[in-house]
Amino acid sequence: MRKKISVIGAGNVGATCVQRIAEKGYADVVMLDIIEGLPQGKALDMMESAPVLGFDAKVTGTNDYKDTANSDVVVITSGLPRKPGMTRDELLQANMKIVGEVTRNVVKHSPNCILVLVTNPLDAMVYLAYKVSGFPASKVLGLSGALDATRLRYFIAEELKVSVEDVYACVVGEHGKNMVVIPRLCTVDGVPITTLLPKETIDRLIERTIGAGAEIVGYLKTGSAFYAPSAGVAHMVDAIMMDKKQVVQSAVVLQGEYGIKDSVISVPVKLGSKGVDEVVEMELTPEEKQALASSAEAVKGLIKAMDLK
Repeated sequence: MRKKISVIGAGNVGATCVQRIAEKGYADVVMLDIIEGLPQGKALDMMESAPVLGFDAKVTGTNDYKDTANSDVVVITSGLPRKPGMTRDELLQANMKIVGEVTRNVVKHSPNCILVLVTNPLDAMVYLAYKVSGFPASKVLGLSGALDATRLRYFIAEELKVSVEDVYACVVGEHGKNMVVIPRLCTVDGVPITTLLPKETIDRLIERTIGAGAEIVGYLKTGSAFYAPSAGVAHMVDAIMMDKKQVVQSAVVLQGEYGIKDSVISVPVKLGSKGVDEVVEMELTPEEKQALASSAEAVKGLIKAMDLK
């Protein structure tokens, strides 16, 4: 019997996540949304593509959380999208209400699932889901570094005219303006970009990565990115569902790692069937450690603003 994955939210990010996961064929996927007909219609459309694409996984659209019962992984994309000029912080109060309610409904029907958060402000929403669910930190994580790193990998590849497959990027910290890029650990076929690019170019690429989401919002006007975010989510879900023990930069609740407690930032973690198998602690310079600590403090500010009881 195939495994079961549920995706909450049938908007651009959620629906594209469903499509990417279903096409892999290793799990049936339930897509839930509060809008009647939306998930059902998108699910039917996807299933009608199955004969051409050759996948047998079943996609079900629903408005009822009962249909998500006993999911192995639940991806939460529900929330208000970011509008032009809006910061992730401004989304906090509205989206915490949505994510809190969604998390309670999900946990009621799938008490043993692993939660993957996508809703912004991402790091704060991971902490909220962690508190509301009562799950161990290893079973609540968020799309963060997996997305930020793939964006920077693309920018580096374009700058150097090399294959994206040859590029590795180290992007940790908050998913937002306080993200931390460690250039000496960003490589092209193992060669640090600090030896391949001048500092001013690296700084430009880092700034573009920090503002990558806003850049896309600026173009779209009425929406936000979904192709790259959904690819990042599928990458994380693959590692979990196939028990790959793959190291993926993800937003997690830290419990002393890197000297940080009770905050959420993106760090390299080993993902497997139980969620986060291990937080991988890199050797950082004092300056890098300070940057990571400052990023974690910024997230703590959002956590405090949520005023969780």
